[in-house]
Amino acid sequence: MVLRPQKTKFQLKIVENIQTISIWANNPWRRYSTSIIILLIGYFFGSSLGMVSAVVEIMDPVAAFLSVVFIEILIVLRRSFRLKRKNKFLVLLLDSLRLGLFYGFFTESLKLL
Repeated sequence: MVLRPQKTKFQLKIVENIQTISIWANNPWRRYSTSIIILLIGYFFGSSLGMVSAVVEIMDPVAAFLSVVFIEILIVLRRSFRLKRKNKFLVLLLDSLRLGLFYGFFTESLKLL
C-alpha cells in the first residue's frame, strides 16, 4: 500500500503557483513578454555583478567563481525541468535568465578593453 504524502505549505504556495503561471502563459504574448522581462533582469544582475565587485574591492576571481557556480546551478535545474513536458515555460525562463546573465557579463568584459 502506497501512501501519498500530504501537501506541504511550500508545495501549495510555490509549486502549484508555478503550474498556474505556466497555464497563464499559454498565450504567446504573455510567454514572450515574461521571457523578455526575465532576460532583462538577468542582464541587470550580470552587469551589476562586475560593477559591485569592483567597487567593493572583492577579488574578481571570487566573483567569477560565484557566477560560474550560479550558471551551473541553472544548467542543472534546466536538465531536471526539461524531462517534464509541463515545465516547458520554466525551461524558457531559465534559458532567458542564463542568456541575460551571459550578455551582462559580456558587456562588462567589453568595458575592460
